[in-house]
Amino acid sequence: MPDRPRLAAASRTVVGKKVAHLRHEGRLPAVVYGHGLTSESVSVDAHEFDLLHRHVGASTLVDLTVDGGKARPVLVYSIQVNPISRRPIHIDLFAVRMTEELTVEVPLVGQGAAPAVELGGTLVHPTSSVKVRALPDKLPESLHYELSKLVDYDTTCTVADLVVPEGVTVQADEHEVIARVLAPRVEVEEAPAEAEAAEGEAAAEGEGGQAAASSENGEAEGGGSSES
Repeated sequence: MPDRPRLAAASRTVVGKKVAHLRHEGRLPAVVYGHGLTSESVSVDAHEFDLLHRHVGASTLVDLTVDGGKARPVLVYSIQVNPISRRPIHIDLFAVRMTEELTVEVPLVGQGAAPAVELGGTLVHPTSSVKVRALPDKLPESLHYELSKLVDYDTTCTVADLVVPEGVTVQADEHEVIARVLAPRVEVEEAPAEAEAAEGEAAAEGEGGQAAASSENGEAEGGGSSES
């Protein structure tokens, strides 16, 4: 049997609101279920699960024992947390069959450095995870890709650039962008001096036009008086 993380559980008969007493005793309520299996209510040591959760992901197989029985592989399928403390309050454990393929979501990890960042750009990751399908013991914890190809602002890393282990199928469009470098934003501002000069010229033209009009009116009025 592969050397996998282990988690010990105990059968649980307490359900509903009464599980609050379990949490006060340092126990975390959980449910074990799987295809063709009857769901089983159990509890695990909260501290032990915290330590485990720091090192396992959604695709990591864990050997679960209930009441000291035979170990069976499970996945930590979901974790319900307290909205205030963010501490786990309930977990779902999915019992897997080693001969049946599973679909899980795994994170993407970029390796190396993107040369375009040194030009002043910003590295962004439009897609940070993808779904993969494989047998339970073939599920990767993450998929990697190289950032060194990002030499300018037009080049992108796509799903096709992922290093995918044998026996693993990525369920995503190979053209989907997973990383790129954005060019720095350049803001064009009008120079204050030029703006003020333009406003001054416009004002001067307006005043000149008014003065010329006043002069013409004065000459017209003067001419009329001498004739009379």
